[in-house]
Amino acid sequence: MKDHEIIDLFFERSEQAITELTAKYGAAIRKVASNILRDPQDVEECANDTYLQVWNRIPPQRPQYLGAYSCRIARNICLNRYHANTAEKRNSYYDAALEELEETIPALNTVESEYDAKELAAYINRFLKELSYDDRYLFVRRYWYADSVSRIAGNMGIQPHAASVRLFRLREKLQAFLQKEGMIA
Repeated sequence: MKDHEIIDLFFERSEQAITELTAKYGAAIRKVASNILRDPQDVEECANDTYLQVWNRIPPQRPQYLGAYSCRIARNICLNRYHANTAEKRNSYYDAALEELEETIPALNTVESEYDAKELAAYINRFLKELSYDDRYLFVRRYWYADSVSRIAGNMGIQPHAASVRLFRLREKLQAFLQKEGMIA
């Protein structure tokens, strides 16, 4: 079923919409969740919470890309769960991806944090548009979907070390880009 047909089912408030969403994007939603959360029960709960939030948001929203929209909702739910689960602990798997970007992206601990975060997101989107398809895929899979370097390398048909080196260079490029744009000193 095409995305617009599934969205139409949501607008009709048909429960079939959840069934179709699960059939088409359930695996991707669970993959996003399992990359952030390690507990299968948390993954399943977050997937179900995602379906509920999509149900509650459509209508009035009509997303252009239902898969990306649903995965973004799943990611946000999982990040909230992750932070709640690890308030005093560390999850080295997901923290590793975040720590890689720590030196590149400025800390947003000011009153203007929300504005700064939106501005930073706009700069990162501009940066990503300038990258080749492969570099953009590598960056997004690692830092948005939190895929492991070895999994990404396997998907791209390259060695994990080559992927790590490319990610390092991409972080350096991002840092130079953000400095050039005046986002960081």
